Amino acid sequence: MIAILEPFSDTVQIDRFKSMLAMDHAASNINGKIWLFWNNDVTCNVLETDEQQMTCEINHIEAPGNYFMTFVYAKCKDYLRKPLWDRLLHLADTRNDIPWCTVGDYNVITDTEEKLGGIPYNMKKSLEFIGIIEACGLLDLGFNGPKFTWSNQRGIQFRIWKRLDRAMVNDRWLQYMPHTSITHLPSGSDHRPLLMEIRAALKTTLNT
Repeated sequence: MIAILEPFSDTVQIDRFKSMLAMDHAASNINGKIWLFWNNDVTCNVLETDEQQMTCEINHIEAPGNYFMTFVYAKCKDYLRKPLWDRLLHLADTRNDIPWCTVGDYNVITDTEEKLGGIPYNMKKSLEFIGIIEACGLLDLGFNGPKFTWSNQRGIQFRIWKRLDRAMVNDRWLQYMPHTSITHLPSGSDHRPLLMEIRAALKTTLNT
């Protein structure tokens, strides 16, 4: 599977991208900011979408059973992310007995160590997000590779780096798919793509 966040292209182009990526199926969220592609090894049922998330029930031919994934592209402004946090809380309440992963660009960090450059970070901006992670019972999968996933790409004196992209899972996911890893890949834009690997034969790629 491949997810592309903020594709900078109209959704009428999604079938062309599907062919370019050699995928069999494609879908997007309601505002076209999240594009999802998958091949016939995967059964993907899009359960719901809104402007900041796309939640799917997924089965891979080598997976032990069905699991849920929520692909996230959060708004930049704090107050605009509130509907996303409310939706994650609802999903956590309804998916707590099924493996669930939420992955993408949250546009907020969880620790001062996740930012480099610019003015000192005010952790008050992160308290709501941290509270949502705890309330949803999610665990950050961590990562391999470079520490930061986003840069403002300005001159070195004005450069800012942040870890805005991450994958988090519930306890049930860890029970059934404990060998899940995230790698920050080389960047060709302001965000690094995330490679999500679930065991040896099952891979999901997130490009941001």
